[in-house]
Amino acid sequence: MFKSNIFFFFLFVTFNFLFSQNEITLNAIWNGEFRTERLQEIQHLNNGTEFSVFEFDRKAKETKIVAKKYKNTDDKRLVLSSSEIPALPYFETYGFSMDESKVLLGKDYKSQYRYSSSAFFYVYDFKTKKAVQIGDERIFNPTFSPNGQYVAYVFQNDLFVQDVTTAETTRITTDGKKNRVINGMSDWVYEEEFELVSAFEWNATSTHIAFLKFNESEVKEYEMPIYGQSNYPKSERFKYPKAGEKNSVVSAHMYSLKAKNVLEVNLKKTTEDYIPRLQWTNNPELLSIQQMNRKQDKLDIIFVNVLAKVKEVVYTEKDKAYVEVTDDLIFLENNNFIKTNEDNGYRHLYQYSAKGKLLNQITKGDWEITEFYGVHDDILYYQSTEKANTERHIYRINLDGSNKKCLSKRAGKHIANFNKDYSLFIDTFSNTQTPPQSIVITTKSGEKLNTLIDNSKVKEKLTAYSLPKKELKTIRINGANLNMWMVKPNNFDINKKYPVLLYQYSGPGSQMVSNSWNSYNDYWHQLLTNKGYIVACIDGRGTGYKGRDFKKMTQGQLGKLEAADQIAFAEELGKLTYVDASRIGIWGWSYGGFNALNSILKGNEVFKMCIAVAPVTHWKFYDTIYTERFLNTPQDNELGYDENSPLSHADKLKGSVLLVHGTADDNVHLQNTLAMVDAFTKANKQFDLAIYTDKNHGIYGGNTRLQLYTKMTNYILEKL
Repeated sequence: MFKSNIFFFFLFVTFNFLFSQNEITLNAIWNGEFRTERLQEIQHLNNGTEFSVFEFDRKAKETKIVAKKYKNTDDKRLVLSSSEIPALPYFETYGFSMDESKVLLGKDYKSQYRYSSSAFFYVYDFKTKKAVQIGDERIFNPTFSPNGQYVAYVFQNDLFVQDVTTAETTRITTDGKKNRVINGMSDWVYEEEFELVSAFEWNATSTHIAFLKFNESEVKEYEMPIYGQSNYPKSERFKYPKAGEKNSVVSAHMYSLKAKNVLEVNLKKTTEDYIPRLQWTNNPELLSIQQMNRKQDKLDIIFVNVLAKVKEVVYTEKDKAYVEVTDDLIFLENNNFIKTNEDNGYRHLYQYSAKGKLLNQITKGDWEITEFYGVHDDILYYQSTEKANTERHIYRINLDGSNKKCLSKRAGKHIANFNKDYSLFIDTFSNTQTPPQSIVITTKSGEKLNTLIDNSKVKEKLTAYSLPKKELKTIRINGANLNMWMVKPNNFDINKKYPVLLYQYSGPGSQMVSNSWNSYNDYWHQLLTNKGYIVACIDGRGTGYKGRDFKKMTQGQLGKLEAADQIAFAEELGKLTYVDASRIGIWGWSYGGFNALNSILKGNEVFKMCIAVAPVTHWKFYDTIYTERFLNTPQDNELGYDENSPLSHADKLKGSVLLVHGTADDNVHLQNTLAMVDAFTKANKQFDLAIYTDKNHGIYGGNTRLQLYTKMTNYILEKL
């Protein structure tokens, strides 16, 4: 009798728990209900025991820079408060000079493209307790000289340098002009595809500045209407080189602060070549320049002296497909250098002499280096996929390749942020069951010193919601072992038939299947499972972190293998007894939108529905650097461009398609979706369309995301 009562008690509690759970809502997702606390951008201080953070006191309307101890963040001190600077009642960003005697403060940021923005900047001197404005208006990319005496910056496409003590300003270049010439800052396509924003570098002794000049006068302009609320739209015009068209002509230059002259570097390059990186070596009179041909299958590292004379080519990397531009080049004290490449089929670390001779391969194995953090006392620190390609772990290894040690313990994704002397790092960790945690760990012993963030409140809050688990698996598709995940409804019944929605990105080197915490899309997918759908994702051929050959097998034919893998995956899922093979849909954003369209058109007997957000519909509409990296130019690979464009298959549509785009998308232009509209119209195919006024590639702001995801949810409920 007693045991029976216990049984019914637990049965009642379990039943009550299951049916008292909250259902996730779109409002909860997009109002930040599940937003995790993340470690804001920190700066490691020179003393090795503290880091600084930015704080805003809303009550006092005061901004502060606060230093905290790694071992005990309650042990903190005020570094600077805006109340101490009458001329600057608030600031939004900060950056110390190398000796931390001064700090650069920014306010009123105005975004330009994906990474670049201008703002008003001031230098505060801790000794004099005074703030000096840098320039008179909004400027770009202000950067302290290593000795802290100067700040170089870009204003109206010209490069300037200002003495922070005397406020004397020197204009280094005079030919800068919008949509013509840019000095010290990259053009649109370099910023987007090489992730290069600031295109100038100080040498270690603060005597010279190396910079790039972009002559974009021959680059064609893209015109984008900005509607706003006025009667007549404004026109935003900017230089955007599309595949096969002319790029900016880029040149490298050297400025001497003493001689006050600019010298151009004679690189013996063609006007088609790229210069994706400038980096000073540990010799302050020797600059390294990375130069790449337009086809992007060859990259040279060239040494140049302060007289702008080319010394020698010290490194050459070639690949039958393409060479990746990374930030993995680090110089040692003797000017030997460490660099990653994919020579043996996987990205690994190599050491070269100052003359470019290969000294040794430091890391080896059928796995990838995913981040090279740096070197200290001949010990290298890096992140890799060695334990699993769906995870990231942190390692240390000696310069000679000995004594490798994993510094991260738990299965999942680890991101390291090391202090100045590499004695410790902040490990930001998560997996599918653990929200992001930021933990201070010593590099020598791996000992945990402190927990900065654990997001326990978020995890506790989620217990009130019936969120299904994400199942990670590997499946054999088209002769390849592919990573996938699946999310099923909480009340999943193997005897029922469920519709399935596939989510994917599929772009070269990408990854959507990983053992990491939820994104906003994950919460939306979980909402869909509560409405009776299974949501699944697969990283097909051409995605990343499985070696060079796997990643580059889509070369020359973007969209062919990617769509074939999504179609085959859907077919395999359709064979499962609990899947309704007649109700399988697919969606994606950007490259994912491109592949979603290809999948429903080429797999018109498999997919019932598709949502394509901001899709590329023909690669001739996209930029030179990204597109030609994988397809060469349209002139040299017409078939590769046309054969796998959704525009070429519009007449095959049988299911339902929703096209979504922002009118102010400077990345994937609205032209792509309008071309798809035209192709469907000519083929007499019905489709649905959602256009977001003045929204860029991210389609966000105000209630935009809530409205968009409500629309997509309703579309899925209606069409799938």
